[in-house]
Amino acid sequence: MACIAPLLSLILMLIILPQDAFAAAKPRLNAVVKEMQRVYGAMDAFQASFTQKLTHRESGSFEMRNGTLLFKKPLLVRWETANPNAELLLINNKEIWNYLPDEHLVYRYPPELAQDSRTLIRVVTGQARLDQDFSVEEDGKEDGKEDGLLHLRLYPLEPTQQMVEASIWVDPAAYLIKKAIITDFFGNSNEVTFTRLDTKLKLEEKNFDFTPPKGVTVEDRSKDVVRREQIFK
Repeated sequence: MACIAPLLSLILMLIILPQDAFAAAKPRLNAVVKEMQRVYGAMDAFQASFTQKLTHRESGSFEMRNGTLLFKKPLLVRWETANPNAELLLINNKEIWNYLPDEHLVYRYPPELAQDSRTLIRVVTGQARLDQDFSVEEDGKEDGKEDGLLHLRLYPLEPTQQMVEASIWVDPAAYLIKKAIITDFFGNSNEVTFTRLDTKLKLEEKNFDFTPPKGVTVEDRSKDVVRREQIFK
């Protein structure tokens, strides 16, 4: 997938949009970002069902996944994939676990790997600091909407191999992220769409506890130097 540089994107917007629409875009965009961060700042937890599409740019191949996501502040995550293969990514205050049941294998990582705003987890849970870590641009039609959702492009101020560009689609009524696409340095993309999102439930911290099942191999990498892109896929 081609990655459009921020400057080229800005030039195209200037050509396509009427000048009065472009002048109105920045204040509207700032208001959207501010309201999003207010909504996510007031939220304690949510549960969502998701579909995920992983696309490999060079081969054109892709893989579809689906599963559930539990999130609780400050950054407790239970990302559970059901199909095509079961997988659990769990983040709590002490560690990160990645459990692959079919392979009878568990990886353990340090929790610090989840602290960077430039990760899929941070973006889709609304915990990425859009006003500090990204250059944000509005995409879509003149009113800023695409299929009824606000489409924003995010360019990390300090790109990583894992993320050079991202797009999010936001519900303009609730200011919640309904879809996100993360593009890496090689042009591969990770697309997540929430098919159901419940922000009114209460989650206990025990939902984010994990004990490796008996008989599985545990590879403890909590002391190793590990790249974020190795686990946040």
